Amino acid sequence: MFYTVRSRLITIGILLVLSIWALIPANVTQRVRDAATGRMKDTTIRRVPINLGLDLQGGIHLALEVDQSKGPVPDPAEAIRRAERVVRTRIDEFGVTEPVVQVVGNNRLIVELAGEKDPARAKSIIQRTAYLEFRITDMKNLFRDALPEVDKALRQAGVKPAGQAAAAASVTQLFGADTAAAKGKRAKGKPAAKDTADANAPGVLSSLLFQGQLPGEYLVPEEQVPVAESLLARPDVRRLIPRGIELRWGNEVSSRAARSYRALYAVEDRPIITGEELQDARATRDPLTNQSVVNFTLSRRGGRIFERETSRHVQDYMAIILDSRVQGQPPFIKGPIAQHGQIELGAKPLQEAQDLALVLKAGALPAPLTIIEERTIGPSLGKDSITDGIHAGIVGVTLVVLIMVVYYRWSGALAVSALTLYVLFTLAGLAAFGFTLTLPGLAGLVLSVGIAVDANVLIFERIREEMQHGKLVRTAVDEGFTHAMSAIIDSNVSTALTAFILYLVGTGPVQGFAITLIIGIAASMVTAIFVVRTFYMIWLQRRPDMATLSV
Repeated sequence: MFYTVRSRLITIGILLVLSIWALIPANVTQRVRDAATGRMKDTTIRRVPINLGLDLQGGIHLALEVDQSKGPVPDPAEAIRRAERVVRTRIDEFGVTEPVVQVVGNNRLIVELAGEKDPARAKSIIQRTAYLEFRITDMKNLFRDALPEVDKALRQAGVKPAGQAAAAASVTQLFGADTAAAKGKRAKGKPAAKDTADANAPGVLSSLLFQGQLPGEYLVPEEQVPVAESLLARPDVRRLIPRGIELRWGNEVSSRAARSYRALYAVEDRPIITGEELQDARATRDPLTNQSVVNFTLSRRGGRIFERETSRHVQDYMAIILDSRVQGQPPFIKGPIAQHGQIELGAKPLQEAQDLALVLKAGALPAPLTIIEERTIGPSLGKDSITDGIHAGIVGVTLVVLIMVVYYRWSGALAVSALTLYVLFTLAGLAAFGFTLTLPGLAGLVLSVGIAVDANVLIFERIREEMQHGKLVRTAVDEGFTHAMSAIIDSNVSTALTAFILYLVGTGPVQGFAITLIIGIAASMVTAIFVVRTFYMIWLQRRPDMATLSV
């Protein structure tokens, strides 16, 4: 079908229309969640035809490694590979265009987010461990009953009280020594112990802890939290904590009578279920209270376990623990809970609930990650890179055009005219397949211009040889294209294979160079062989009596 000029022009016209269509920005309607109401709504987004890389539009570059400061990780290489899958899932849900998430070496993870406007939020999502647990609070008040022995051990070790005797009485009046629910639960357990916050005999640790409204809940003045943490970390104190009980801090600070307090919870050391059974998580607002909540769904197996365990703990309090922090106030279990549940975030913004749902759905990191290198590239630097790349491209293309026109004259002018279509086809290919254009990609674009002209050089030299043997112009042109074809295919295929290997083993910038080069090679094959041949056919049709050709 390509033997006639008309069929060739129709094909070129179709390619031209498709390329222009791929490069036209368009408005795309998408359903997104409204940050204020939490409801889904239709919004119009301007689709950019070509995605720009980190070095062209700015963004952040992070290098992360496994954090072993809090304890050794048995297999860091395996942990970083598992972390790569989790981080990739989180970033995909985060909505960044063309992110780079890849393992370098055996212990380093590279994350590049082009165009990201909130680096702090991105880093928080990437580094968050997101280990979810559900644990029953200390319903028998075992930790409270052990406080006298803890105070005694600390006094014997020479540790002085924190001087909270005066505040103890007022705080006890403020919060109440106990609640009705706690008293009811105490009846099922051991008898009530003597108040450890007695002003007449303040304990070293108990003077810092004031009974909260729930069993297993204690309130610590915010300024005394470091002191309480240091006391609880002592080996002699840890030995006296009752078996089966662990302590977890709350994630919120509450205010009472112009003072700030942080909750400390005594919970069972065995979780009734973990986030490994979590199947889905979605953020929304409670229609009654307008509070931010995260609705979660467990797997069938997780739902059966959760229903069985919660049915055993009806009328108990269950702490929802994320990354070793209790989220909000532990809810009261009114009845068995199956596959569906809810995490309440109170007055926190919906954006925070969406981020929590994102990391829960992506899964927990196998080990904590620490940032060892961070680079932020501003949009102004990206604009400078684009300007410099365009200037370099103009200089390179101008030199190619001058050399071709001066040396090959009319044939060179035909090749140069095809270069316009070559650039258009290359950019359209990047846009159609959704590839990202980087600064090395611009270099690959300019390099492929030389490759496109190189194919024409091979053709022109073969035409020149055929004409030196006395053949007619039309015959010399046909023979030149035919005999040069094998050399053109060999050189382009070998270059494309090399670029493909670079894409497989390279990092972001190298991959950008390789992709642009591969698409440029494909476009150069079309323009150098098909388009230039069509131009020759048109010229020879109009000048059938041509005896010589400037080549």
